[in-house]
Amino acid sequence: MHGTMCDFTRRNLLLGTALAAGSNETEAQEQSAQRKSASEVNEAVPVGKDIFFHQGDIEHQGHCNNGWIVFKDYVLVIDANFPSGAQTILPKIRAITSKPIRFAFDTHHHGDHAYGNQIWVDNGATPVAHTGVIEEMKRYETGYYGDKPGRWEDTAKTRPDVAASRLKPPSVLFPRELYFDDGEHRVELHHLGVAHTHGDAVAWLPKERILFTGDTCVNGPYNFVGDGNVEQWIATLAAAKKLGARVICPGHGPRGADSMVEDQQLFFQQLRERVGALVQAKKSAREVHQSIPAIRGNLTAQAQIRRYVGDGLAAQVEKVYNEMTGQKFPDDSKASRAARQLHRHSHSLLSV
Repeated sequence: MHGTMCDFTRRNLLLGTALAAGSNETEAQEQSAQRKSASEVNEAVPVGKDIFFHQGDIEHQGHCNNGWIVFKDYVLVIDANFPSGAQTILPKIRAITSKPIRFAFDTHHHGDHAYGNQIWVDNGATPVAHTGVIEEMKRYETGYYGDKPGRWEDTAKTRPDVAASRLKPPSVLFPRELYFDDGEHRVELHHLGVAHTHGDAVAWLPKERILFTGDTCVNGPYNFVGDGNVEQWIATLAAAKKLGARVICPGHGPRGADSMVEDQQLFFQQLRERVGALVQAKKSAREVHQSIPAIRGNLTAQAQIRRYVGDGLAAQVEKVYNEMTGQKFPDDSKASRAARQLHRHSHSLLSV
């Protein structure tokens, strides 16, 4: 018995040492990624010949990430950003090329990706998007479409750049895909399915195997689920994986390798697995809500996905629970409204 206990203790000691080493290595990698991320914020980084990625300053200005591709005769910008975000990258594009900016692709309808459209139009570009973007704008931008004030008006109350501009919906629309190809560069815009919203689309560069994902895939705790569907989002990420990208340029957070799509997908799969187990155990909505700290602990214990766990977790749990049961959390436990306010706040910051 004594010998068995010693062997058991020795094995656990060795295992604990290995886990600690692994944990230290993971933490070192995360710290390195954070330093890289911080160094690239507001920098135009070449990710291929005539292909650029710009990591927006979400912390201080609420900006999304951008990309642009310099074709033979024109420039295609990926995501319009907020008006101030568009004005931030305009001179950076001008410093690289004198070619006209002809198109601005909105990956989805949210303000930090589409409210800068007017800036691009004023500079000669045409906004392009999936048909779902217009459908979502008609649902939420009701101040523009003849109903009570909508999200634009709400955002204008907190962002001077939005207040000084005007909403400009995209005018070139595609139902599934649209290609730009001049013989040197080919950019394919694809609607792969419902994800962050019902109108998400990505920009795929097959020659260079570079994927600009918008918020279909992010790199950090930026997953707002209120306008999408988590179950369908997982399938959409599976379709994105099939493209075989080697470089991922997300809608928020630092650029990364192909594993980023898999990481984001795994986060949602694990989230659904945890909530699904509670549903199968016939736990009440209140009991599921009370289980959020345990779910958080489980997800953060997984190094591959812990960076996706943030302040919006409660709303993500509620969304998954609602998808599975059709039920919502009790009024005193609702997280969806708080998450929407958090999303709006974090994407409505503006340094003055």
